Amino acid sequence: MTEVCVLGSFMKDLVASAERRPLPGETLHGTGFAEFLGGKGVNQAIAAARMGARTAIVGTIGEDRYGEEFLELLAANAVDTSWVVRHPSLGTGVGLPLVLPDGGNSIIIVSRANAAITAPDVEAAREVLTSSKVLSVQLELPVEASQTALRLASAAGVTTILTPAPVGPVDPTLAGCVDILVPNEVEAAALTGLNCDDESLVPMIARKLAEDWDLRACVVTLGSRGAYVLDRAGGFEERIAAHDVDTIDTVGAGDAFCGSLAASLAHGAGLVDAVRLANAAGALSTTVNGAADSAPSHAAALALLDGATSAS
Repeated sequence: MTEVCVLGSFMKDLVASAERRPLPGETLHGTGFAEFLGGKGVNQAIAAARMGARTAIVGTIGEDRYGEEFLELLAANAVDTSWVVRHPSLGTGVGLPLVLPDGGNSIIIVSRANAAITAPDVEAAREVLTSSKVLSVQLELPVEASQTALRLASAAGVTTILTPAPVGPVDPTLAGCVDILVPNEVEAAALTGLNCDDESLVPMIARKLAEDWDLRACVVTLGSRGAYVLDRAGGFEERIAAHDVDTIDTVGAGDAFCGSLAASLAHGAGLVDAVRLANAAGALSTTVNGAADSAPSHAAALALLDGATSAS
């Protein structure tokens, strides 16, 4: 039985490194270039699988070399691709990240085949969407596809997680279909109009999102400042401290977090314990270049978490 199902995107990342972002109209010499397989869907699926969860992915790729690379990578990580559709004319999606020396990044995505997935395509995957323990969804696919998956899974009693990225308008009827919302600080600010840079506002932001979306829980990821957990079902809130690691590339860190969170919840962990492990997984992912392949193993994330707990 599938434990974690991910509906999401496939993005071949063509990564440039530079000392700074170019100015408008400027041609800037880069300091490096690399190719990686990514996309929020793939990243989260591999992260969940590396945490030991039986994982499946639903999405669309092209009938091209990049598509073959994805199928090979997912198979190597024991992710079930039975519900992945090959589009005959649109190529596999591409992402164009720019990585700065401090590990920060900006990303342009070109959806290509990802944009072709439809609500009926999602309906065709009903079996895996409704029989999994946890469904993880992002917003890199057409919103109708994401909404259909969340509604199907929620009606079947599956725990649903939504990463609201890229952030944008979301159908208000999704209130009640999302159990756990996991925005980063930029997404949380866009959804509430409140600035996460102000530490005193973070609890208010989490509460507002939980109320507006009728959530079971809201987890706001704060990058190098850790994460904030609001568990409405359990009636508590907690700040989760960050881990001190040597960050070289933050691409995929949020996805490593969400994939790990989904896996832990599927294995029966409580929310705070699941977030603590996800926080360690996200931190470790920043110490490796790339997106999908930066997701750590369960043992590595647990070792970092146990080390931090022993030191405190």
